[in-house]
Amino acid sequence: MFEIILYILAITFLVISFVKDRQKTRAALLKAWKAFTGIFPALAGILTLIGLLLSVLSPEIISSVLGQNTGFWGMILTSVIGAITLIPAFIAFPLAASLLQSGAGIMQIAVFVSTLMMVGIVTAPLEAKYFGWKVVLLRNGFSYLFSFAVAAIIGVVLA
Repeated sequence: MFEIILYILAITFLVISFVKDRQKTRAALLKAWKAFTGIFPALAGILTLIGLLLSVLSPEIISSVLGQNTGFWGMILTSVIGAITLIPAFIAFPLAASLLQSGAGIMQIAVFVSTLMMVGIVTAPLEAKYFGWKVVLLRNGFSYLFSFAVAAIIGVVLA
């Protein structure tokens, strides 16, 4: 129901924008379309890879590698995967939900998503170009440690 309300609001505001200024609305829609077609190949590739992995890996395998019983070492594994992976948030959260449904532990997924969003190993060279390596290492180090604190809090609250 919530999605329907969002669609209705989006269409309503699009119509209002179109009535107010057709030229700007067309330009905005064209710009949005170009952005979508620019990101779609990478997005489709990521979604396909995730879909293949989830279809190949059984819930038993996911549970044995990322499950609650893996404890701290499972959290280390998922934190490293999260730190070196570059996945947008709108893919990461559904992926996390799928992994949870397949038997992954809540703390392991919490640290995975947290490092995925906050730690940027892949983007570190670009970040260092603007802020310097000291800032990048401090930010990534504190973010990495904070991810474990987040996972611990989530584990306590949701346990």
